[in-house]
Amino acid sequence: MGIFDRLRGKPKAGVTRTASSRDVEHLAEWARQRRGVEAFVEPRTNVTHTTVVLVAHDGEWTRRRVDDAEAARSLGKKLSIPVYDAAIVGYPQRMRDYTSRKAAEEKRRRA
Repeated sequence: MGIFDRLRGKPKAGVTRTASSRDVEHLAEWARQRRGVEAFVEPRTNVTHTTVVLVAHDGEWTRRRVDDAEAARSLGKKLSIPVYDAAIVGYPQRMRDYTSRKAAEEKRRRA
């Protein structure tokens, strides 16, 4: 981060934000408020850090950064939820269905 970026409050281009305790707190609170939650770990890429997607029984989902895959597994153990590797098992159909329903609702709302 350059000095002027710091003054403007903008991160330097190409630098991604790392996981924070707020990310983990969000995931834990989200999981506690829903039932049938499963975690899907997304591996680190050149563009993003390791992330975890939590998916509830109805397909509602949220995504946040985590330090690494081990941190995601530890969170799953703490919350007593199953943890899967998204690169291996993919995402559940209910997540795609939920996203489609929400998009259709938004489209109808705007029309």
